[in-house]
Amino acid sequence: MEYRQLGRTGLSVSEIGYGAWGIGGSMWIGADEDESVTALRRAIELGVNFVDTARGYGESERIVGSVLREHPDVLVATKVPPRNGVWPAQSGVDVSETFPGDHIRASLETSLAASGLEAFDVLQFHVWSDEWVGHGDWLETIAALKDEGKIRFFGVSINDYQPENALALVRSGAVDTVQVIYNAWHQQPEEKLLPACAEHGVGVIVRVALDEGGLTGRITSSTRFPDGDFRNTFFGGDRKAQVEQHVAALVNDLGISNDELADVALRYVLDDPAVSTVIAGMRTVRNVERNAATSDRGRLPAAQHEAVTRHRWERNFYEAP
Repeated sequence: MEYRQLGRTGLSVSEIGYGAWGIGGSMWIGADEDESVTALRRAIELGVNFVDTARGYGESERIVGSVLREHPDVLVATKVPPRNGVWPAQSGVDVSETFPGDHIRASLETSLAASGLEAFDVLQFHVWSDEWVGHGDWLETIAALKDEGKIRFFGVSINDYQPENALALVRSGAVDTVQVIYNAWHQQPEEKLLPACAEHGVGVIVRVALDEGGLTGRITSSTRFPDGDFRNTFFGGDRKAQVEQHVAALVNDLGISNDELADVALRYVLDDPAVSTVIAGMRTVRNVERNAATSDRGRLPAAQHEAVTRHRWERNFYEAP
């Protein structure tokens, strides 16, 4: 496992992090808790030292805490949901409706109790709007929580496919990390966000690097998901067929098999030096071992990297088909 700096925080994080949404039993259906715990423990054995969870991920904080209490050297980040319960953040909504200080503090206290941890290394807002820079009492609350030792650093999880909607925050110096969707198809962060983060020393946590499974090479028009699983919407309508066609074109251009696609997709994202860590969802030991091995393989050959850039495909599957 290779490690990188998390921006200016001074923290060293594993290139492959552990995304803990899928193990919480919320929206991702079918996780077995014992298997999830085994997978998380195996990830730590293989050098993963950064885990990302959230208050809104069902039982995830509890499960993560049960493991990380035994591994105090592993870094953990969680998220505060917006008080108004609206994802993504809508333009024109005052920050007092989403992240007032009392809500931030109450959410953190609930997360600490659920996890059994004494503090979080990074506390993130689960949505963001640059309209909130300079408004509300959220910044004072974050400063107080740092002073109290309940959090070490502050970050935001940027709205889906809106990487430019955090540029003002990054440039303000008020944020330590940003979490953003960035993958072989959604390459937009390369244009403005990643250079801004590099310039201002802001750590970059990449989510959805495998496009919720679309970049694993295993989604076909006949793929079925459990009832209640959010992927029934994400890959709804003819989207599975679209993904299958785009994957076929991409692997053909790369000269690889479908089974090699996830490795290439992760390495493509890690090719950008502004990226600190990629939080892959890993509910099984098999997936942990596959993704952790990616860090050992280094940068993509230039020809493969260039091939991936030709397959940019910007769209938002979180919106209903």
